[in-house]
Amino acid sequence: MLLPLYGWPDDPGLLFTERRADLRRHAGEISFPGGRRDPGDADLSATALREAEEEIGLDPATVELGDRLPATNTFVTGYRIHPFVGRIPHPAELSLTPSPAEVETVLTFSLEALRDAYAIRRLIRRGVPIHTPTYEIEGHLIWGATARILGDLLERS
Repeated sequence: MLLPLYGWPDDPGLLFTERRADLRRHAGEISFPGGRRDPGDADLSATALREAEEEIGLDPATVELGDRLPATNTFVTGYRIHPFVGRIPHPAELSLTPSPAEVETVLTFSLEALRDAYAIRRLIRRGVPIHTPTYEIEGHLIWGATARILGDLLERS
């Protein structure tokens, strides 16, 4: 998974995807670009770059890979996510093309606004109430593994 970070260090922000509502898994959720490792991927950072290119058209040559954050598990689907921070030019300078098969839209939020959007909320998922870290920003709710990974990043920046 790639955490596309732009504007560092003066006015940093992150790029997210809103997944299509009709997907089998994680439908309609806000996430970072990412997916499963393919046999041809040299390593997990190569997977992160390839998936970002497939999902949003982010040219790997425009990404400066930085820190690798701790791996995070998803509770419902049982995936193990390996997040990498990648510095990118400002999204306005890029020609991003979201994959119509996976991505509804590309979203950008400043780190400052994300910090202000944090709260522990009670959510109901599959009929089970959970108290979990969330970020509610501009009408979008970031929760689950994406919120935990975001929290890891915000603690470090």
